[in-house]
Amino acid sequence: MSSSRRGSTGRVTINDIAERAGVSIGAVSFALNGRKGVSESTRARILMVADELGWAPSNAARSLAEARTETFGLVLARDPRNLGVESFYMEFFAGLEVELSRRGYSLLLQVVASPADALATLHKWHRTRRVDGVILTDLTVGDACAAFVRESGMPAVVVGDPSVAQGLTCVWTDDDSSMREAVRHLAELGHRRIARVSGLGGLAHTSIRDNAFADETQALGISGVMLRTDYTPIEGERATRAALGAPEPPTAIIYDNDVMAVAGLTVAMELGVDVPSDVSIIAWDDSVLCEHTFPKLTALSHDVVEFGSHAARRLFDVVEGGSPGSFLDSTPRLVVRGSTKSPR
Repeated sequence: MSSSRRGSTGRVTINDIAERAGVSIGAVSFALNGRKGVSESTRARILMVADELGWAPSNAARSLAEARTETFGLVLARDPRNLGVESFYMEFFAGLEVELSRRGYSLLLQVVASPADALATLHKWHRTRRVDGVILTDLTVGDACAAFVRESGMPAVVVGDPSVAQGLTCVWTDDDSSMREAVRHLAELGHRRIARVSGLGGLAHTSIRDNAFADETQALGISGVMLRTDYTPIEGERATRAALGAPEPPTAIIYDNDVMAVAGLTVAMELGVDVPSDVSIIAWDDSVLCEHTFPKLTALSHDVVEFGSHAARRLFDVVEGGSPGSFLDSTPRLVVRGSTKSPR
């Protein structure tokens, strides 16, 4: 084969295959694309030559042929300044990238100011066929983004509870059971006043945790106080000061993420409140932060990187025509460290 027939990049072309097989370029195109127009013996010869030469379609040609962008989309209505300090999303993105890179896909991440902007972004992606599928997070009850995706037929996976997935494929964690386990652990240690530093109230997973906390504290006959935040360390500090400054402060606090728990630990130290003798602390979404404080933080732990990979795998299934389903990824388990003990 003459090297002059190759492209400037050295990639094997259909010209090279045609020359080696002794057929026309058109016959090669028919054979490689599985189209009629060549005999089975000619098709077999062409495919054998293509294999011998190491031919592979270019990404651009394959995308055109399959009408795919080899891109998944994820739009977040969050303050971008907070994403860098919240370990959950950094680990979740890493998990997505692990699975996407294995299949030659990329992630299009769009951070917007509001849920309305998120919906507008999904409309644009659908209209322009910008992505092959989308990953939906931070859903609310009756979520408009999920409704649009379902009605438009966009391939999608919801990262959230089946109760808000609106019939779409979902990958979820059992937040209800995990919250109840955390409350029971504290109650067994003897705590009778527990606070929950909660996240954004409109989100479905927050509501599930809120309801589980309220139900379990009531069932156990102990006091439960809810403090609303936006997941940021600043709000975690504010909520902790309010809780510890109350006439009857809680003897234990459950935080909705790790960065707020670390902020709460710092506030306790500033106020001279000993952790865990005066107040016990439990974090959600265990991360490296929880293992590098003093004391180390008890946490509800699950593999967030694998959670992201799992969501990506399910979206590939949807894109390839799989039926919708609900897939429990894990039930975050309580990892007991030095920040919880019986109250004084």
